[in-house]
Amino acid sequence: MAELVYPPVIGAARTMFKALDLKIDIQGSQNIPRSGGAVLVSNHISYLDFIFTGLGALPQKRLVRFMAKDSVFRHRIGGPLMRGMKHIPVDRAQGDAAYRHALDSLRSGEIVGVFPEATISQSFTLKSFKSGAARLAQEAGVPLIPMALWGTQRLWTKGRPRNLKRSHIPVTIRVGEPVEAPSDQYAGAITRRLRERVQELLEAAQRAYPVRPRDASDTWWMPAHLGGTAPTPEQLRGVH
Repeated sequence: MAELVYPPVIGAARTMFKALDLKIDIQGSQNIPRSGGAVLVSNHISYLDFIFTGLGALPQKRLVRFMAKDSVFRHRIGGPLMRGMKHIPVDRAQGDAAYRHALDSLRSGEIVGVFPEATISQSFTLKSFKSGAARLAQEAGVPLIPMALWGTQRLWTKGRPRNLKRSHIPVTIRVGEPVEAPSDQYAGAITRRLRERVQELLEAAQRAYPVRPRDASDTWWMPAHLGGTAPTPEQLRGVH
C-alpha cells in the first residue's frame, strides 16, 4: 500500500529541525535491517522521542510503526495522521488487541517501535523495562534493535515548558547491534539483556554529547548521577 501520509510528515519534521538548527548526530543506523521485521527499542525522555527514533531508521530507508497510547489516536488532528502512518494504538486496559496488531505488522516485515519504560523517565535514567518488546520479537521471530536518545529532553519533556525556538540544541542518537530473542529463552532474561544494551548506548550518547549545562539554572536536564539537578528515581517513586 502506498505511503501517502508518512513521507510528508517526515518532510515537515525535517523542516522543523532545520528551522530550530538542531545538531543531530546519528551513529549505528546500519544495525537496522534494510528489510524484514524488527522491534526497535529506545529509552524515553521526551514527548518527541518517537520522531527521533524514527529518524534513526531513515538512513536504512525504513519507516517505523510506533505503539502509542490510544488517546493520541482520538486527537482531532493527530489521530488521522497516526492512523495514516500505520502506528499502533495501545489501550492500557485491553493490551491484547495492540499486541496482536504489532505481531501482524512484524510478521508482514514492518519495524515496530516500542518504548519499554512505557512512560517518560523524569530522572533521565533508564527505568525498568516491560517485557512486551521481547515477547513480540520472540513470537514474530525477529531481532530487537536497541537505541538510545540524548538531548531530546531539552526540547520538550514532562513537567517542563517546550523549547521549540532556534536554540541549536544537539540531539545524539545511538543504534546498537541486534539482540536476538530466541523463542526457547525466558522473556525476562532477554529483557534484562536488552536493557543493559540500551544502558550502554545511553552512556555512549551522553559521553558523545557536545555540550554541558551553561550554568546552575541549566542543570535540570542532566541526571543527578552526572551532576545535574533532575530528580533521582528514588525521589520520583510514588510520584506519577
